[in-house]
Amino acid sequence: MRAKKSVLSLAVTLAITTGLALSTQAHAQQEQAEQQAEQNDNDKFEKIVVTSQKRTQSLNEVPLAVSVLNSDQIDSAFANNMEGLQSLVPSVSFRKGTTTRNSALTVRGIGTISFSIAAEPSVATVVDGVVLGRSGQAFADLYDVSRIEVLRGPQGTLFGKNASAGVVNITTKDPSYDTTGSVETSFYQDNEYRFKGVVSGGLTDDLAASLTVFKGKFDGYIDNVYNNEKVNGYDREGARAVFKYEPSDDLNVKFIAEFYNADDDCCADLEALPSGRNPDSQAVPDSNGIVDGVADIDLDQRKVDHDYESRTIDEHSAFSVQVDKTIGDYTYTSITAQRSWDNTEYREGDFTSIAGDSNEPVFGAPFQLHDLGAQQWDQFSQEFRVTSNLAGPFNYVAGLFYWNMDSQRNFTREASCQNNGGQLDAAMAFYAQNNLSGAELDAALADLDTYTQSLGVSCNANDIVSATAYMSTEFNNWAAFADGTYDLSEDLRVLFGIRYTDDEVSYTHRRISNDEFGRTGVGVRPATLNTDESGSAEETNVSGRLGMQYDLGDGQMVYGTYSQGYKGPGFNVYYNFNPDNDSREISPEESDAYEIGYKYASREFVFNMALFRTEIEGFQANNFDCSDGTCITRLTNAGDVSTQGAEVDFMWAATDSLTLTGGIAYIKAEIDEFNCPAEVAAGSCTDRSGLDVPFSPDLKYSLSADYYIETEHDFNIHINGSYIYTDEQYSDLPNNVGEFNPAALLPDYGILNASVGLSFKDDAFRVSLIAKNLTDESYATTYSGDNFRYQIPRDAERYFGVSFKARF
Repeated sequence: MRAKKSVLSLAVTLAITTGLALSTQAHAQQEQAEQQAEQNDNDKFEKIVVTSQKRTQSLNEVPLAVSVLNSDQIDSAFANNMEGLQSLVPSVSFRKGTTTRNSALTVRGIGTISFSIAAEPSVATVVDGVVLGRSGQAFADLYDVSRIEVLRGPQGTLFGKNASAGVVNITTKDPSYDTTGSVETSFYQDNEYRFKGVVSGGLTDDLAASLTVFKGKFDGYIDNVYNNEKVNGYDREGARAVFKYEPSDDLNVKFIAEFYNADDDCCADLEALPSGRNPDSQAVPDSNGIVDGVADIDLDQRKVDHDYESRTIDEHSAFSVQVDKTIGDYTYTSITAQRSWDNTEYREGDFTSIAGDSNEPVFGAPFQLHDLGAQQWDQFSQEFRVTSNLAGPFNYVAGLFYWNMDSQRNFTREASCQNNGGQLDAAMAFYAQNNLSGAELDAALADLDTYTQSLGVSCNANDIVSATAYMSTEFNNWAAFADGTYDLSEDLRVLFGIRYTDDEVSYTHRRISNDEFGRTGVGVRPATLNTDESGSAEETNVSGRLGMQYDLGDGQMVYGTYSQGYKGPGFNVYYNFNPDNDSREISPEESDAYEIGYKYASREFVFNMALFRTEIEGFQANNFDCSDGTCITRLTNAGDVSTQGAEVDFMWAATDSLTLTGGIAYIKAEIDEFNCPAEVAAGSCTDRSGLDVPFSPDLKYSLSADYYIETEHDFNIHINGSYIYTDEQYSDLPNNVGEFNPAALLPDYGILNASVGLSFKDDAFRVSLIAKNLTDESYATTYSGDNFRYQIPRDAERYFGVSFKARF
């Protein structure tokens, strides 16, 4: 159990809570107040700008469900990355993996969770117009972000890459021609600090540039009792340079270069249910296990006992050039981009410090399992678009898109030898057949025990064997797309769009045993199952969108749309690739979405509501396979699923100083039809219709308040408070007979965050006191498996920090 908080911590909690009460639990940035003074009486909220439809529009003009987090909201949240910000968008959930490559976003309960390197995400992530090949590339630190737009439902007639569930569109800040800069640093408990510096200005009359650098380091919040060190921390640094060239009013060229490095000892799985692997350890959970079908999860667990450090090393580099040229009534856009991502993971897989030392066979003795995997992604993309100028009744965006991604991964597992099913005899027979002949071979096969003993070969927990898999994939995607509107009258317009997609995916997989005798191990297949496989798939798709939009007047609008989504084919290419099962193509995932919405915007109030239903055929998900006696999950077309519900979000300028922002999503994401794995025996698999899709809480909502107090002295006060609630959710699919593992049910939770800031000299200098999780509510974001492993994040406990920001 965690120690009680200090008197100082409780005093700070009381001070912040009191401040919230006195200020109606709110906060508004000084920048917002300055903007308000400059705006006229009609455009405070009506001109919230988004580019989700590839043109600059007000949020209330866009006929689709889109959530927007602007730079003020992002700064007020004091969140480092998408993991921290996703809680502010009720329709989005985050699946935390042991590395960034294994983490994923879900929108309206739909997302792709897979270890395969030959599968695409259901939720596309776009940064400055560039589609990322893997969602994990966006889970790095967010810095210098202008806004984040979350488009819910299928997308494809507007974005370069198709998506079956949604798009997260991230836009960074442009440089200014006025020379400006800022320095910001923050410090938190447990020796965490972050630094960011920005300088921007004009180099010539038509060339502006900006440079952003950041550095962050954190010792961690998990105690490893094996070596008395902290884990689940990070050490990160990065830089982004932007050049904007505008030689004339009709030409804009923007070049972006970005570099990012991270060395994170993250993310160790916590034993929150008793595993029995080391009952004498100081890190055993305070739990009774599963009682009467309910998991007694120790959410206060903050200790591990690991002799191998889980660690992730990331290296990113990115370059892009965007050219916008206006000729007559049309704007032509070209976006050329190249990105590289190197990701290396070190994984503790036995989750104890006493494994692999015994000369007894497993599983009577604790087994060792350690992983090392390095992967490199290189992607190139090119997009061309033409956009009409909104001058007449018919307007459109049309484009061509090409995307290529190459990936290589090497994965080595070192584990205790396994002989609980006579595997040693099979290994030694294989070894004899490859090393002996004639009478020697006959004698060895006749008496394998004698032959094994003559070589001094055993197969116990302290006999460490290994195998390495060498994998590669290549994706090629090209598409033509168009989206348009036609005004039937001043208030009524037709919405339509179409997309043609051509997808190709290919893979190679070669696994070899590194053991001289070809022995099998825990998670290490024997030399008899070495593989050298390759395969490819090609699919085409035509998808579209059709709808109506009607302006009711007085800032009100209603719309209704039908849209189709698509995600390309794939293969289950991972370490323990099995040619018999995993060489089969995973068919594309296709979706049909229906949505009706209402939007209202005035100077003081913005209100958006959407009712939706999406039906997905060929849902790509990790499916249970217990065909060989050991249950594993493999990526398959698990079946058909649907998600339906209602979403509401609003912004309200209650007074000149108080702004309230909130959202709520009620979503039911369910399995409609389940495809039993071909390997599962008849009668061993039942229908799962009506059961929940993983990471799809039925209810999620958030409410934040911003309050700005202008004093007569030389400082002003900024107060922020936010509350986020997430309903209980399953973190895994039900098994083959339609039963959920009780350990996979994650309890609901609600988090209260707050900050109080003082600004001086027209906000040239600001100091803020930050409180995370004021009520000290602990929760888990992911059940990782084995009936005991969980991910419990940093924000699942109360902690405090202070931030300093200076602008010039």
